[in-house]
Amino acid sequence: MNKTLIKRAALVAFSVLVAGCAMPPSQQQLDQATQQVLKSSFRAQGIATLDRLVQDASNKACSEAAGQPLDEKLAKAIESANMQTVRLPANGSFIGDWREGEKLAQNGRGLTWTDSASAANGGSCYNCHQIGKAELSFGSIGPSLYNYGKLRGVADPDAAASKPIVEYTWGKLWNAKAYAACSDMPRFGHAGILNEKQIRDLMALLLDPKSPVNQ
Repeated sequence: MNKTLIKRAALVAFSVLVAGCAMPPSQQQLDQATQQVLKSSFRAQGIATLDRLVQDASNKACSEAAGQPLDEKLAKAIESANMQTVRLPANGSFIGDWREGEKLAQNGRGLTWTDSASAANGGSCYNCHQIGKAELSFGSIGPSLYNYGKLRGVADPDAAASKPIVEYTWGKLWNAKAYAACSDMPRFGHAGILNEKQIRDLMALLLDPKSPVNQ
């Protein structure tokens, strides 16, 4: 259930409770009704626990904005706080195997109540982006990533000249809110969705000149 539907359900539920009252519900009352709908609509099962309903400060601020632009100062504060969470690869290697990266991009499994906590998650990248040209089914929520490295002049990801775009790409995959406060992109590294090896493989898919993404 998305946020809009949840809020609508909460408003309907609250309206039923206060039927006949001339005063509309306050924002606080509506928020409380929304939380009641959430709590009654979800249950803990398997690895899907109710802590997923608890928003951190960044997500809470973006939810409260209800799709409107954040105050610039607040947006910068959120980005700065999330930038502090970006952890560069422990072994200093940013680039893995693009073939494994493609598998991750295609894989949307993981984090559901039927999954094992020890099972590797997928990235589900094609749900939002065009990536490889051979894949005809992809989402358009995010921008096309086809020719990602080629368009940015990355002939050698290990070269010093490539360092800025390599580190930016790593940071974006690790915690997208470090660059866009209300980004809809999953915070793969920060949230523990993907591990360092998996992120290196996605980096290779995007930046390795031998990857079909850059052909």
